[in-house]
Amino acid sequence: MRAYAALPRSTPAAQGVAAGGIAAFLDALAARALEVHSFMLLRHGQVVAEGWWQPYAAGLRHELYSLSKSFTSTAVGAAIHEGRLTLDDTVVSFFPEERPATISANLAAMCVRHLLTMGTGHAEDTSARMHEGRGDWVRDFFDCEVAHAPGSTFLYNSGATYMLSAIVQRVTGQTLVEYLTPRLFEPLGIEGPPWACSPQGINVGGWGLSVTTEDIARFGLLYLRGGRWGDRQLVPSAWVRDATSKHISNGDGGASDWQQGYGYQFWRCRHGSYRGDGAYGQFCIVMPEQDAVLAMTGGTDNLQGVLDQVWEHILPALEGADASDQSALDRRLGQLSLAVTAGTGRPGTLARAGHFTLQPNAARIEKLALEFDDQVCRVVLMEAGQERTITCGFGEWLPGQALGPRGRDPLPCAGHAAWSGDGALLLQWSWVTTPFGATLRVSPSGDGVTLHYRSNVGQHARGIVLQGA
Repeated sequence: MRAYAALPRSTPAAQGVAAGGIAAFLDALAARALEVHSFMLLRHGQVVAEGWWQPYAAGLRHELYSLSKSFTSTAVGAAIHEGRLTLDDTVVSFFPEERPATISANLAAMCVRHLLTMGTGHAEDTSARMHEGRGDWVRDFFDCEVAHAPGSTFLYNSGATYMLSAIVQRVTGQTLVEYLTPRLFEPLGIEGPPWACSPQGINVGGWGLSVTTEDIARFGLLYLRGGRWGDRQLVPSAWVRDATSKHISNGDGGASDWQQGYGYQFWRCRHGSYRGDGAYGQFCIVMPEQDAVLAMTGGTDNLQGVLDQVWEHILPALEGADASDQSALDRRLGQLSLAVTAGTGRPGTLARAGHFTLQPNAARIEKLALEFDDQVCRVVLMEAGQERTITCGFGEWLPGQALGPRGRDPLPCAGHAAWSGDGALLLQWSWVTTPFGATLRVSPSGDGVTLHYRSNVGQHARGIVLQGA
């Protein structure tokens, strides 16, 4: 149990919010198959609606991906406020041992502000080079050509955020987590958040942080309040203003929320709002004109689609209360779950445990084994030489652990199983601290099986067919 008080709760009507608009938002997400894992809406500092789609739950931390960048920005702002660095300090000045022998004019001109605004002058994201380089990510960053004058062009560059983390660690002697703990995490009640590190022990900065949905909401509320939390000014108000203002153009200001300008690791949005966001639907949206914050986690490739529903339904809901829809919203919130296929048939021939060797396929799944025990199906997959066992409950999400996506260590994973009317076995699982999940339809086919595999995001989101015997 957490040691700090939860954010205060209220009702939509009490804070001037139309409950029906929130319900319409949830319905729109479902109708468009936009996979959201959680949301929390704050108005006037009060939580007016919140929900988690089973098997996701309130107490679980969720990977933030690039929403981590906004936390990194906050650390930079604190370090500047403490006089440890300035916006105009050159990047190479912090790393005399790592900088190359020959420094180009563009690299020499690159400053902290260019890292913050994604205006480093690179022609491509440097993070890929860091992963594939010599193993020292700072040196690998310096090895990348700076094709344009810093500040002249916008290019989203997670390697730039890593360099901000490296700079904070260089000037403070602490990792981002260590530095932010007394300055941000502890005052907000964010307890010991994990943050991935580079081989050099530097928090990666641009991704890798995991916190709860309420933690995201607290962070957004801190910025909405100008950096003040209770009786403490945690973040300088000038930094909040500057970090969330447009410093560089990233498009023509059209209908996309990725073309409204970029601040210091914050995106400008339509409707006078701004946000931190991460891949697959991790959002911290701050709406100053409405005195509102919306925190979300998810697992979708269609981030603009999610934001479109926010502007279509949540934004109008903040313009007026409608208490009559509260009971309908309560029912809707109580029914939140990832879409699953209801069982329509009796167990078929696949109910007898089987082992199948699969033909070579893009998913790199080599073998499948099915093991049944009462109302449980254990799915054993051999993927790229690694064995993954997922426990699925028939008609219910069954919590467990399984080797993580992309070959990572075991992570919390929930599985669901059902039988279709034609005897196929329908399996679904989600790694509930990540955006990732998958569905697998196993159908009898002669002496073997046909598998229809689909991941919720990424390369196999459209689905592929596998054959096994």
